[in-house]
Amino acid sequence: MLTESGIEKNHDFNSFKGDVIVANPLTILWIAIPLFIQTNLIYWLGYSLARVLRLDYEDAAPAAMIGASNHFEVAIATSTMLFGLSSGAALATVVGVLIEVPVMLMLVKICLGTTHWFPRKKPI
Repeated sequence: MLTESGIEKNHDFNSFKGDVIVANPLTILWIAIPLFIQTNLIYWLGYSLARVLRLDYEDAAPAAMIGASNHFEVAIATSTMLFGLSSGAALATVVGVLIEVPVMLMLVKICLGTTHWFPRKKPI
């Protein structure tokens, strides 16, 4: 949204969704739980497969993390353009960002704690 001076007001989208999030905690939970499960499922699938394939840790951890990422910045832009600012799709993408960051940090901690699962690269 543009102000009278033509300057874009970026905070409108997030502040609007913040009000919706606070007012509808159960709806947010219904969105957050499947996202949490999906992110973990994809991460563990990729990380386990990397272990079975005997990939080095330096390849396994980023592959699992990238695979589990949902690229919500693209989803926010797309859902807003296709369905509008007040749509459920836009709300889900905002909740996705709020869920994805702490979940990805948790998965990084798991990666760091499981480096011993993977073979070390041999020096050249």
